Amino acid sequence: MLDIKAILDDPEATRAALARRGQSGAATQAIDELLQIAEQRREAVTRHSELRHQQKELSAAFGKGGPDPEARERLKAMSGEVKELDARVKALDEALEKALLYVPNVPHPSVPDGASADENVVVRTWGEPRTFDFEPLEHDVLGERLGLLDFEAARKISGARFALYRGHGARLERALAAFMLDLHTGRHGYDEILPPVLVTRQTMTGTGQLPKFEDEAFRTDPDDLFLIPTSEVPVTNVHREEILDGDRLPIRYCAYSPCFRREAGSYGRDTRGLTRLHQFQKVELVHFVRAEDSLDALEAMTGHAEAVLEALGLPYRRMALCAGDLGANSHKTYDLEVWLAGQKQWREISSCSTMGDFQARRAQIRYRPAPGDKPRFAHTLNGSGLAVGRTFMALIEYYQRADGGVDLPEVLWPYMGGVRSLDPK
Repeated sequence: MLDIKAILDDPEATRAALARRGQSGAATQAIDELLQIAEQRREAVTRHSELRHQQKELSAAFGKGGPDPEARERLKAMSGEVKELDARVKALDEALEKALLYVPNVPHPSVPDGASADENVVVRTWGEPRTFDFEPLEHDVLGERLGLLDFEAARKISGARFALYRGHGARLERALAAFMLDLHTGRHGYDEILPPVLVTRQTMTGTGQLPKFEDEAFRTDPDDLFLIPTSEVPVTNVHREEILDGDRLPIRYCAYSPCFRREAGSYGRDTRGLTRLHQFQKVELVHFVRAEDSLDALEAMTGHAEAVLEALGLPYRRMALCAGDLGANSHKTYDLEVWLAGQKQWREISSCSTMGDFQARRAQIRYRPAPGDKPRFAHTLNGSGLAVGRTFMALIEYYQRADGGVDLPEVLWPYMGGVRSLDPK
């Protein structure tokens, strides 16, 4: 959440920053609501202080002057009003916090202006899209022909937008995840975590999924637990309500987990194959850093995700998301888009973001810069390193052969038990 003090000190600056997201009306309404609640709270606190002062004066006079029925009644009335004001201030504090939970993060000044994904900026590209002397197949057709994917079985078991991997397809999914985890822990210095995939409402709120996006989550009854949309959620909450020693930072975690999303509103090609599923697997990267190191950490994290694509030989481009395309929690985001040879288009495979102190305020994650210093809110970052299913689809589309088989990049051979290609049966 945003810093309420900063909003109250300069509401116009917050309005202007949020308006960059292309929601000036919603931003104005949100800030106006916060200001109104804050003013009501100020009035209640002022009245409470006045009454407490009057109570003390009257009590002192009452004590010196002996019994006074009128003074007794006045003190009784004051005590009742003080209790009412205590309850009102508490209710207004809760209303203020609830209202803040719905306000999105402000874009960093370096985020490009723009209203939609069409105005995102290409920062760099790596590799060249492959040219074929035959018409390449899309991954869903290719995967089913090779016996790697079985969407009909998945549909029978779970309904639309699920996938079932078979044989070498299941092994390739596992191999990709293991390769990514080994790269991030061995070369990039991450500590691996295997988190729970069911989390509490407080955990989802701490990273910004609730209350605003509850309709997009899968929830269990009667436990009120949520299936995680990404392992960012449990991993970021590892340090919820903690004050970390500054010398521990940066902390880097990576985690492999299934992810669950409703993905409502997609259509056309997005609903086919592995592109946009209700359940998919992902390797997630999470950083906890000092405030001044946030942007450097974003560059480093994005580079770690890029290293996976480069090791696999998959062309990609880095996109700086414009203000209007940022996620609600994001302060600044880079998307990595991989080239899909069968679909002949770029497709997001990783999104790396710094949240600034937005999540840390919600989850109360702080650090002490030096012994004896006042605690500060940490900055949290997260990114895909990578989405495994989308890496699977990009890889088999890119390395397919004219005979319908798929060659595998050399870095995966050890993870595939020496299998170097996926061949038609």
